[in-house]
Amino acid sequence: MGHKIIFKKRFAKDLLNVLIYLEGEWGKKVADEFQDKITGALKLLSSHPFIGTPSNKINVRGLLITKHNRVFYRIKSNTIFIVSLADTRRKNYRQ
Repeated sequence: MGHKIIFKKRFAKDLLNVLIYLEGEWGKKVADEFQDKITGALKLLSSHPFIGTPSNKINVRGLLITKHNRVFYRIKSNTIFIVSLADTRRKNYRQ
């Protein structure tokens, strides 16, 4: 059995914003495919919590979901806290 995953409010807000954007620009199918990628990545992360790259500036790890999106998370004991979802194209993106 893998690590427990807890979603922080910021991640939930970030994910909702991305899904709304994708559905508005590219359609429901693209938004659903993105959500499937997130779900698959989080299942993998639950079993392999150190798969993500350690961040240079803050105490989190990052896992690339698509070439434009990265999930940031923290590991504490047997729990993974999913902190945020970042668009790597944005100016204020920080790893």
